[in-house]
Amino acid sequence: MRSTASILHLDLDAFFAAVEQRDKPSLRGKPVIVGGTGGRGVVSTASYEAREFGVGSAMSGREARARCPHAAFLSGRFHAYRDTSKRVMQVLRELSPLVEPLSLDEAFVDLAAADLPDLEVETVTATGAELRRRVQEVTGGLTATVGIASSKFLAKVASELDKPDGMTVVAPGTELDLLRPMKVKVIPGVGPATAERLRRAGIHTVADLEAVAEGELVRLLGQAQGHGLWQLARAQDSRPVVAEREAKSISVEGTYDSDLTDRRLMEGLLSRQAREVGARMRKNGISGRTVTIKVRLYDFTTLNRSSTLTSPTDDGATIARIARSLLADLDTTGGVRLLGVGVSGLADWVQEDLFGETAEDDEVEVVLPEPPRRTWPPGADVVHDEMGAGWVWGSGSGVVTVRFETADTPPGPVRSFRVDDPALHRWEPPAEE
Repeated sequence: MRSTASILHLDLDAFFAAVEQRDKPSLRGKPVIVGGTGGRGVVSTASYEAREFGVGSAMSGREARARCPHAAFLSGRFHAYRDTSKRVMQVLRELSPLVEPLSLDEAFVDLAAADLPDLEVETVTATGAELRRRVQEVTGGLTATVGIASSKFLAKVASELDKPDGMTVVAPGTELDLLRPMKVKVIPGVGPATAERLRRAGIHTVADLEAVAEGELVRLLGQAQGHGLWQLARAQDSRPVVAEREAKSISVEGTYDSDLTDRRLMEGLLSRQAREVGARMRKNGISGRTVTIKVRLYDFTTLNRSSTLTSPTDDGATIARIARSLLADLDTTGGVRLLGVGVSGLADWVQEDLFGETAEDDEVEVVLPEPPRRTWPPGADVVHDEMGAGWVWGSGSGVVTVRFETADTPPGPVRSFRVDDPALHRWEPPAEE
């Protein structure tokens, strides 16, 4: 643990819902729920207005509707979230070269690498306040909560204490005073099952956990978890902030019109992508050791899983087998909107017969489901030839209802059109280069 409060954790407040409220003036100050629009949908993000009714992330859409039936349920617009996230991450990198993004809406920043006169509590507090102001400025009004402490663990805990739109700085030497009264669930890795095992052992708070000998925790939870919890209960966390580095790689990915749920289809798509990656590597006379798959779920959560070989390869069948094995460890039951395969750790030589004599994988016929001829998901951006820009308020029975407004206008009028009205168009962001 550091002797200074020099690790900052920034968390954008109710991020997806906040972006929707920013871009849809009529929803500001009202309950907004991103996700949960289908019969088996799950809430991705709820605005603070919706949280007052008990709606939270990962809740079923059915339960969310029962708790807050008057909320706006939107399908989500990943392009808007990604664009806003890029602006925030750029602000963080202007502050310090050591920025570790955790997701679109949160990141660690190492203030020891920033150009600050010192790392006294007053200095880092002023830095955090200025950072929150800059984030609000570049995002068009979004708020962020900041925690600053002597370790990653404490910084993340601190960023949960004054939500939304707040900041907590944990002065060096006060870490244990902050932690001891808290429930053990505040510690990363203590989920419901671990919390129940600890409860049965009479351990409810961090103070209770601190009083338990390391050997007893190891017997109760196993070596890795027991040792880890023993350290965190004493505020011991020396993990550094690791800057995101763009690895040299060759990759192929695809985004699909309809969420994929068929595992065999997903395996076939990954295999096809892997063969394409292998072909490109052979064409360029290179190989690689680390195979990575990228999976974006129905709720925009993006997962990356990797496996590193002992020697480099450019064989598409080998890459495909590893990609499929990585997919097997992921829960994709809710649906997948993007799949990708990449190879990094590039080299200019190949280890022949890496797995001995192996036949090429059997080709799996890949037939993607036909996308709907024209869909109008709630919240989607649209443009009307006469009325201009707006968003889908709802659709059904051959009719789509649109509210015409943008982030830069007052709340706008509502109009309904036939779903096949030639003057109404879905707006799509320009393709990235």
